[in-house]
Amino acid sequence: MKAIRKVLLFIILLTHFNAFALFDQCKGLFPEEQIPTSPQAGRDLCFDGFAIYYSPQDKKPIYTIEKLNQKQFLAPHPRRTNQFYEEARLPYAERAQLSDYRGSGYDRGHNVPAGDMSNDQSMAQSFSLANMMPQARQNNQGIWSKNVEEPTRQYVKRTSGDVYVYTGSVGKAGAIGNGRVTIPTHLFKLVYDPNKNSAWAYWVENTNEAKMSPPITYEELEHKTGNHFRLPLKPQASSTSQETKNTKPQAKPVGAWYPIFFDDESPNKMSNLISQIAVAKGNSDIVWFGDTGGRLYYSSNATAAQPTFTVKGTGTLPARSVLSLLIDKTTNTTVYAGFSGFTSGNLWKTTNSGASWTNISG
Repeated sequence: MKAIRKVLLFIILLTHFNAFALFDQCKGLFPEEQIPTSPQAGRDLCFDGFAIYYSPQDKKPIYTIEKLNQKQFLAPHPRRTNQFYEEARLPYAERAQLSDYRGSGYDRGHNVPAGDMSNDQSMAQSFSLANMMPQARQNNQGIWSKNVEEPTRQYVKRTSGDVYVYTGSVGKAGAIGNGRVTIPTHLFKLVYDPNKNSAWAYWVENTNEAKMSPPITYEELEHKTGNHFRLPLKPQASSTSQETKNTKPQAKPVGAWYPIFFDDESPNKMSNLISQIAVAKGNSDIVWFGDTGGRLYYSSNATAAQPTFTVKGTGTLPARSVLSLLIDKTTNTTVYAGFSGFTSGNLWKTTNSGASWTNISG
């Protein structure tokens, strides 16, 4: 009898929803108004600054879409409301409830981040439970916020024109609450920049222990999710077979700075993004940069065709994000480095180009 009920429920869902969403009121949020297709049946929800394709079965987004640009982030940022609410436009039986998340051990993880909102109304709307997914707490407040959402914002701030961002989740690792809101196994964020004809995606496991990995391609994301995002990417200019044979593969683009020599080294190094860069006054060959993992790199031939960089301070300096770098104006062998955190050892100095370091935190 239960099996028959499940079959009937599935048939009802198919008759009420279409895997090709309409988004009649907000097609302009999509690149060239191309609406993605998905193997999952869902409901399309339009908000002022974003849209959601929502799963009534999983009670979370299948994907969300934002259309972002530099101007939005230059405007005064609205105050975060933290007023989560149940989405009244959805039938009661299809909604995630506030009680579903209470005591679950999972965060109400935003798909469309509150930090992307540029006005009070959009900020308030971003707290709809239709925009939430059960997300591992340390994942939401750590790797996802710092290594996915923030680099995406920084990319938009540095580029010109509109950037389209799709966010969602897949898989089933269980469910929370009486409403049985699906806990996803993996989260994704797809970034598409039509001005540069490029797209890349972040793919992150939904666990507290998740590690950052290099971005994946648009094609890989479609294969993993089953969604066809229908991005209007133009074919890249073709090369001769000999040129292709002699050319090193290009690094996948990421939403933040990263060292060019990572192209020839272990891809997992790309999980640490550049946070600070310093160039010596009067000598642009001398360059230092620090990354979010606490590493410092030094080059004395940065303007060369094939510059060399050396890691400095390994085992001595703290493994925390580099927040500041300063090269002494009169003696470029003297460098000061500041690190994040509230513990001791935040400020260090070298007088010999990184051969040794002294903690001057006081």
